[in-house]
Amino acid sequence: MEPIHPTAFFHAGPTTFRTSSIVVGGVLIEPAKSPLPPPPPNGVVAVERILGYSFTDKRLLEEALTHSSFFPDATPSYQRLEFLGDATLGLAVSNHLFLAYPGVDQGQLSLLRSANISTEKLARVAVRHGLYRYLRRNAPALDEKVREFVEVVSNEDEAVVHGGSIKAPKVLADIVESIAAAVYVDVNFDLQRLWVIFRGLLEPIVTLEDLLKQPQPITMLFELCQKQGKHVNVEHWKQDSKSIVSIHVDGNFVASGSSEQKDIAKLNAAKLALCKLWKSMPPTDGLAKIMDGLDESFEIEGAKQKLHELCGKKKWAKPTYNIEKENGRAHEKVFVSSVKISTAYGVLYMMGDEKSRVKEAENSAASLMIRALQESDYL
Repeated sequence: MEPIHPTAFFHAGPTTFRTSSIVVGGVLIEPAKSPLPPPPPNGVVAVERILGYSFTDKRLLEEALTHSSFFPDATPSYQRLEFLGDATLGLAVSNHLFLAYPGVDQGQLSLLRSANISTEKLARVAVRHGLYRYLRRNAPALDEKVREFVEVVSNEDEAVVHGGSIKAPKVLADIVESIAAAVYVDVNFDLQRLWVIFRGLLEPIVTLEDLLKQPQPITMLFELCQKQGKHVNVEHWKQDSKSIVSIHVDGNFVASGSSEQKDIAKLNAAKLALCKLWKSMPPTDGLAKIMDGLDESFEIEGAKQKLHELCGKKKWAKPTYNIEKENGRAHEKVFVSSVKISTAYGVLYMMGDEKSRVKEAENSAASLMIRALQESDYL
């Protein structure tokens, strides 16, 4: 059976749930969001078709498709199966990677396994096959989180290895793990048979080449600084509903990122920090791949104007600049400027380098922000 398009389960008969906004008298009118349709009564049969496998004990799949918020009958929720599926998928993927990469060391194998069984990866598997549609639940808040996530995933240009602009709802990964456990139990705990049945659902498998193309920014940051004998400190705090993460290297502020989710804020801050550290430290091969494509000159002529135009195109707020440092005598003054941009994903913040003029300091901050945006999947 062909995989269901990421937006497919937002449709029920002739009614679409992706209606467009309209403008009336210059005012933007957002359409009312329709609730997600309830799971169809033939969910077990539909998921069997997706798997290409018919269960001997169909109650196992019923349990895997039952959320704890669902009360109408005595069917237990998927929580026990999810516990088993987490470990089972980890072992099945480990076996596959061990055989597929005989010359790869333990550290790289661990990174590969994590990438293939992460919440981000498994949630996208659930979206790709429309599995949430068949989950029996009574949880409007979950529906809304899933709706937002599917909207973002449907606009991704390529596979995301380490997380996108919005945190994946754990319930989506739970469904995949629960279904895996249901299959595992139904085949009498035969791990090899489970892998034969389930591997197609997980495709495309994240490969070593994928990891080299998209290195884990946080891991790369710590590896880069460790090799240079530098200490990285990551600080996190809350500001209203936002999580803000700042990164300091040897006590000096480098970059910060923010989002409603701490993990995304940390990821954003690490990407921005890598971009800024690129020119001041000898790069590793992995960091070189992150920064591949940048020209030799880090300073961008007319960066302030270009950043302003970029924000306009992205419908972001105008960049705001602030002089963070002002040192030296009158004729030897140096300035360090920061730039801040409020986006739909949170507030992006970047500090520039020391310059002899305020205008140049602001242009330096704008240059670094543009470079960071280019390599952080924001453009």
